[in-house]
This record gives sequence, C-alpha cells and structure tokens, in this order.
Amino acid sequence: MNDVAESRLLLGRGAGSLLDLVGRDPRGPLVVGVSGPGGHGKTALLTEVARAHQRAGFAVRMSAPEPGETVDPDALVLIDDAHLLDDARLGALLRLVAGRRHRLVVAYRPWPRSAALTDLADVLRRDGQAVLLGPFTRELTAAYLATVSELGGRGDLVDFVHTQTAGVPRYVERLARALAGADAPPGAPVEPPRSVLLEFGPDLEAQPTAVRRLLLAVAAGVPLPVSMLGALLDQEPEAVDELIATTRAAGLIGADGRLAPIVRRVVTALSPATDRAAVWRRLTELQLARGGAVLPLVRSLRAAGALADCPATTLTAAATEALADEPAFAADLFAAATAAGAPASAQQALATALAGNLDDALRLADRLLATAPPAERAEAAVVAATALAHRGHVGRSVELYRWSGSASSVAFATVGGLAGGDLAAAGEAPADDPAGEPPTLRASAARLMADGVRESVTGPPTAALSALVQAAALLEPDGRAALLPDSPAALAALTAVHCGELEIAERVLHRALAAGVGGPLMTRRHRLLQAWILMVRGQTAAAADRLAATTADGRPLESRDLLFAAALRMGIARRNSDLGTLKGGWGQALEAVVRHPVDLFTLLPLGELAIAGARLGDLARLEPYLREGRSLLNRLDDPPLWSVPLHWSGLHAAILADEPAVADDRVAALLAAAGHSRYAAVVAAAAESWVEVLRGAVDPVRVETAARGLHDTGLWWDGARLAGQAAIRTADRRAMTTLLECARALQGRPAGVDGGQRPATGEGAAPVADAITGPTQPGLSDREYEVAELVLAGLTYREIGDRLFISAKTVEHHVARMRSRLNCANRAELLALLRTVVADRASNTAGQPWPRRSTR
Repeated sequence: MNDVAESRLLLGRGAGSLLDLVGRDPRGPLVVGVSGPGGHGKTALLTEVARAHQRAGFAVRMSAPEPGETVDPDALVLIDDAHLLDDARLGALLRLVAGRRHRLVVAYRPWPRSAALTDLADVLRRDGQAVLLGPFTRELTAAYLATVSELGGRGDLVDFVHTQTAGVPRYVERLARALAGADAPPGAPVEPPRSVLLEFGPDLEAQPTAVRRLLLAVAAGVPLPVSMLGALLDQEPEAVDELIATTRAAGLIGADGRLAPIVRRVVTALSPATDRAAVWRRLTELQLARGGAVLPLVRSLRAAGALADCPATTLTAAATEALADEPAFAADLFAAATAAGAPASAQQALATALAGNLDDALRLADRLLATAPPAERAEAAVVAATALAHRGHVGRSVELYRWSGSASSVAFATVGGLAGGDLAAAGEAPADDPAGEPPTLRASAARLMADGVRESVTGPPTAALSALVQAAALLEPDGRAALLPDSPAALAALTAVHCGELEIAERVLHRALAAGVGGPLMTRRHRLLQAWILMVRGQTAAAADRLAATTADGRPLESRDLLFAAALRMGIARRNSDLGTLKGGWGQALEAVVRHPVDLFTLLPLGELAIAGARLGDLARLEPYLREGRSLLNRLDDPPLWSVPLHWSGLHAAILADEPAVADDRVAALLAAAGHSRYAAVVAAAAESWVEVLRGAVDPVRVETAARGLHDTGLWWDGARLAGQAAIRTADRRAMTTLLECARALQGRPAGVDGGQRPATGEGAAPVADAITGPTQPGLSDREYEVAELVLAGLTYREIGDRLFISAKTVEHHVARMRSRLNCANRAELLALLRTVVADRASNTAGQPWPRRSTR
C-alpha cells in the first residue's frame, strides 16, 4: 500500500489535514488517533508520517513501550494495529499521552475494542486529533488509477474498479495491479482477472472458521437476520454481533453489511466446496423453516455449481417462487428437484409449458394424467390441453379442458370449440363455477375471452373486440404465469385486424408484450401479430425485421406460430415483388399448412398463402385447406367478421389465377356481408371497384374513394395497389396521373393525413411500385420490355444497344418514352415501377380486360 501514500490526492480530508500539519511543522505537538477497518490505509498513512519526520531529522519509534519503560521525548512514536496490544502496553501509551511530553500517532481497527483501547481512543480524541479512514470515493479511485502508468489513464476502468472493490484502498491497489499486468482487450472487463482473486487466498485462510462461515453466508446475497445467523453458526446473538463487528473491522464486510463484489467472488471461488455447499444448504433449510424466500439462496447455489447438494424440498420451493417471473428457471429447478427425489408435479409441467418447451410439458402432463392424484390430474389436463391447442389439436384440447372442470377450463373449451367450427360451443359458459374456482383475474379474463370469441361469431364486432380487449387488460397485472391456449391480446388483435382497427391491435399487443402476458410461450405469438400489422400496411422492411427478431433465438416455432411466420415471409415477398423468395419459401409454407389443422384463428395466414399460391400458379395444392376453412365458416353460419378477410384474399387469388367467375363469387359474398361492419362495407366496395378496373372500366373518383377507404381501415398497401392498378389501365392520361399520385400518397402516409401529400423522392417510388403488384397492362411494347429487363440487369445504354443491335441513343429514347408513359418523376421511380412490370409480365394472364360479370 505504499503507492497509496505517495499521492496526497488519494487521502481523505482527515488524513490530508494530518500530513499538511506535519509538513508545516514537524517539531510541533502531535497526538493523533487513526481508526479504520483493515485495508483502508492506516499503515500507508503511518508510513508517510514517518517519512516526513525522518526527512526532518527526527527519530521514529514503531513499537509500543513496555510498562515503566522510558521513551525519548524527542522521538515520534508510531503504533500500528493497537487493537492487538495487551492492556499493559495500552496503559503505557495512555500514560505517554497523559504526560503531554511525547508526540505519537496510534492506529487501530474499530474492533476488537477492549476497555483499555477505548480509554486510549477517548484520550487521543480529547487531547489531540482523531482521523477516521474510510473507502475511496469514485474520484479517489480514478486518481489512483491515473497513477498506474501501465493502465494508460484509462477512464473506462474507473467504474469497474470502484464497483468491484467498493472503494477499499487495498482492493483497489490489488485489482489495479492485476489489470496492469493482464493482457486484456480495450474496454472495461466483465469480471476481475483470476490472478487477483488468488491474492486474497492468504487473507481468507487467516480468518477463523466462524468468520469464513459468516462470509459464505453473506456471500449468498440475501439479508440474514441475527437469529438466523446464530442458528447457522451455533452461536448466541451477542456472539454473532461481535463476529460481524470483527469481520467488518477486518475490511471484509462493508458498512452496509454486504461484501464488495470482488470479495464475494473470492469467498465463493476460494472456499472449499464442501464448506460452501454445507453453509448454503443449511441456509436454505433455515430460510424454508422460517417461511422466507429461498430463491435468492438457490440462485447463488446454482451460480456456484452447488445446486446438486440442495434438498429437493428447497428446490421445489424456489421453483414455485420463480414460476411467475422466470418460468424457464423454474422448470430447471423443478427438474433438479425431481432428480433429487421429489415426485413430478403439475406445477413442473406448467413451468415447462410456460417456458415454451411443449414437448416436455406434454410428456409430463400425460404421465400425471395416468398416475397423479385427482387434483394433480386436473391441473395436468389443463397443461396438456393448452399445449395441444398451440399445436392445432383443437378437438383433443377441448376434451381435456372440459374434463378438468374449472370455470376457466370451460371458458377455454368454448374458445377452442368455436375455433374448431362447433357452433354449439357458444352456449357452454356456465353461470357459476362447478369446481368452486374463485373469481380471480385469470378466471375473469378466461370468461371474457369466451364471451369475446362467442360475440365474434354470433354478434357485432364491436362487442367481440370490447370483451377481448377487457380480457387482455385484466391479465396485464399478473399474466406472466398464466398458461393460455391463446392470449386475449392475440385474439383481440386478430379481431381488430379482421374489422380494420389496426391501431387498437397495435396497442393491445404492445401492452401484452410489456406485461409479459403468457410468458415466453405467448411472446412469439404477440410479436408475429405485430409483424402482420406492419405487413398489411406495406411496411415490409419493418415487418421483416420484426419477424427476424422473433425467430432470432433459434428455437423451433410451434405449429401455429410456424404457420403465421410462413405466411408473413410469403406476404412480405409478394408485396416486394420478390418472386425468388416466393418460390423458395412455398415448400416450407405448404409444410406449415399441413402441420397445423385449419381453425378459425388461422384463416388469416391461410388467405395470405392462397394469394401467394395463385401468384406461383400452384393454388391447387392449397385448395383442400381452403375448402376446409370455408366448411368451418359454414358450420358457424358464415360469421362475417371471420369470413370477409378470407373472401378478400380469395378475390385476389382469383385475380392472379385469372378466374373471373370465382372473383365474381367472392365479390358477391363480400357485398352480401357489407352491412355487418364498416370494414366489410369498405372491402366490398373496393372488391367491386377492383374487378371493374380489371374489366377496363376505370372510374377515377370511385377508385380513389375505394382506395382511401382501404387505407383508412389499415390496408394501406392494398389501397395504394388498387389506385396503382387503375392508373396503369386507364387510357385517360389525367386520370392516370391522379391515380398514381393517390397511390403514392396512400402508401407514404398514415391514416388521417391529407391525401395531396407526395412522399419524398426515394421513399415514395418503391412503395408505389409495390402497390401495383399483380397483373398489369402498362402499354409497353415488346422492345420496351426487352430494354426494361436489360436496364434492370444493370447494363449501360451502350451494352444494351450491343445486345439488341440498336444504338445507345435509341436505348435512351426508349427509356425516356417509358418514363413519360409511366409518369415517373425520376429514374429511381422508373426503376421501381419497371421492376414490378417485368416481374409480373411472365405471369400476366390478364393481357385483355376480363369479360363482363355474369348476370346469373
């Protein structure tokens, strides 16, 4: 610690004042008591005082006098570790102070404190000066590090060193020396070097057994009352207090009763494993016996690799505590308890399911259904039913929910029955709970979920959305440990998407994610639905980013989530006119459809995949599943809330497949449902306008009204696409300009912004091109198509001319004509539009206007 004494900047106010006094007048009277825990710089301060006097030519005595011994009055008496002196020597020092002829500085720890040391400290304080040494402030830590040349004045280490050492000077010096000698990369390290931990070994070994056990107990990281420490150490409370004071005086425990992080690491790493496991195991037993929380202790055991030594009862209690906030950790603890001899439980299956591991959850639940007591079997049935619901086995899930018997389970059975097309399930919710389940938040949310889904099938969409949003709000305070077949937030978002209330869907999903409703099992579901909203708005880049983040952890998706993810990929690729990705992802999309049976809540991705299938000319492979979807809706009396989006998707699939009669049927179905809601009316009007556009009848006012209606219900991309389709099919140049401006405005602004605004160049061009995806007839000649393909391939005008045996000037003329004909403001806009036109030409089966609609 000599380095500490070499800089006045590293001394606290009291120590600095003492050295200033000595420096000004080495011959003046000097009676000082220096107190501080071990490692706080007492020895360094005495060394500096001795140096100052020796430089001034004074003799320095460093030992306490014997009783009756004569001490030279001209010598400076410096005594370190006075707390270790016997009463006789302390008495001799007391007489020196009382005689007022000698100059002396006495340093001691706050404990142990004998009566003789107390008397001496009182006299030193009364007749002289008292200096109390404490830990470094952050500024002093920074100043010390600045003196270590090997660290190069690295300010990034200050917070790390100060936090790890709690400012104890001895620890600051050790850690700084280790960092100076370590070959570490730039930036603050995550943990101290192993070498510095070994320096603490002798300090730890020098402590009595009781102190080492106390340090292990404190290293567990939880508050420990004296009574509990007494039981652990087999000592009375008074002895425990004295032991704590001794350990604090040694500088091993801070004034707040905690260990500095570096000391905690040392105690955990260097204590014998048997001692560590014995102390922590005993602590968990004592904490469990007194009804306290055991999770923090068990967490420390796990970090130290001593979890295997923990009793099964303790592990089970800790797992139960972790279940609400950390289901994955709880599942690990339950598994450890089972390995330690505890029987498997329904709570273990619950934790496993909440963590997203449905394979193990199903295995555990199925075993419990066959072997557990009745109460456990009912809980296991709920776990199995939920896991099966996530995997699309709605019938078996409903059966298990009904068998379990609680009101929540009956509500979930109602939701599942309706999802599977069983209209009779709409009347299943009981007035009272036959199993006596209290009306908790979760039970109330389950009942509201059932009410909401029932209203979505039999009532108005506003009632359905209201019930589901209320159910989602009920779960937000305490929904992390709620095991759900589907979350009310997800169902509310689906309902909102189906009736054009995308802002409500966004908000309810955001709140559910912030509250962690449903734990990790539901997190992906909520994020996928967020990505879906971004996609239907045409914000494909943001949707792709959200989708990538949802699957970034590498864990396999459950079948329902896999279906949504596949539909998202295909929908994003279609909106980006990315034919390669469409073709590459089609096989995986079909596999996702096969893996998850059709139900009410997967009609949305099924409709999106139908459009992709038609775009690829492979709709026939999806047709059996679409028939099943239509059959399901028929069994539910064709509820408009769920059928309208499927008819809307079917219309676009029919357009891409060049099936006018099918398209007319879809339009007729949408018109029949138009009175159900504002969304249904908007979509029906847009569908009718779209088909008329394809037949060559472009009414700019009607098209723009329909397109803006789509935009205002959240279908931004579809609205822009309708306007763009009409623009490239009209012969009226003024109408083309107006509709292209409308397409740009709709794709580039949120709802409610004035439609006359035009997006900035470079932002609006690509979205407008995306908006015109589908069969097109822009009126380009065959030669212009050839030029367009080569321009998009990146060839120069000269290279294109050489390829087509025409001059570069002629190529430039063709490009100028295309830009004028397509009304593009700049080259970027032209390239974006040409990319769509060329990509769609190969599959363009609408080269001539469709025949007029049948009157049948």
